[in-house]
Amino acid sequence: MMINPLTGYGVSKVVDSVHPDFKKGDLVWGITTWEEYSLITSPESLRKIEHTDVPLSYYTGILGMPGMTAYGGLYEICSPKQGEYVFVSAASGAVGQLVGQFAKLLGCYVVDLLKNKFGFDEAFNYKEEPNLDAALKRYFREGIDIYFDNVGGKMLDAVLLNMKFNGRIAVCGMISQYGLDHPDGVYNLIRLLMGQIRMEGFWVTKYYHLYHKYLDMVLPNIREGKIVYVEDMVQGLESGPAAIAGLFTGRNYGKQVVEVARE
Repeated sequence: MMINPLTGYGVSKVVDSVHPDFKKGDLVWGITTWEEYSLITSPESLRKIEHTDVPLSYYTGILGMPGMTAYGGLYEICSPKQGEYVFVSAASGAVGQLVGQFAKLLGCYVVDLLKNKFGFDEAFNYKEEPNLDAALKRYFREGIDIYFDNVGGKMLDAVLLNMKFNGRIAVCGMISQYGLDHPDGVYNLIRLLMGQIRMEGFWVTKYYHLYHKYLDMVLPNIREGKIVYVEDMVQGLESGPAAIAGLFTGRNYGKQVVEVARE
């Protein structure tokens, strides 16, 4: 039986090429396989790396798919305005840590985890809260303007009770529901109607045409230290399975990166 390697977003160096857009020595990011050397026959998903004054691993995170996910979901779906109240669930992950910081740069009030590290206004651990509705009312006394959802389930249900009129919800992921035989029901959807709230799910590929616009925004903020990006890096392919499993138990802190090989 033939076993194929895992695929995912990675950073690679071209060692040989017959494609006109890529030459030997180019650094690229995009969909690749979990192996030291890969034969890529469909390089349409790859992008050349033009800025190397930042860590190359950033192209698996803030300068890659997670960064574009945060940018597209927050800017394009939620259209944040200065002074609005923003709630980000799972803000310690690859996407959430960026959404909160982007919102802060725009002058929003941001609540979630890791207040001290990322400069958010308030924080709480949703896994330790016996009553999510009460917790949200404690931090959002006047309600939530924007919710960036990475958790789903009971958290989404509680958020619906606390959204302001004309609020916006970007559904990026539902980590609490993956792998469940009986996913949690959402019972408060009528609040979408009563509050004229917009809730939209999205795929990051919808926004890749904005990538260069995104780089123009984010690179200066990285270089000036206005955005902090946390990575949880492990070494070698043999560390991959445990790293993946940790994503679903909250074991990782920041963007989970597996360094497959060094030059």
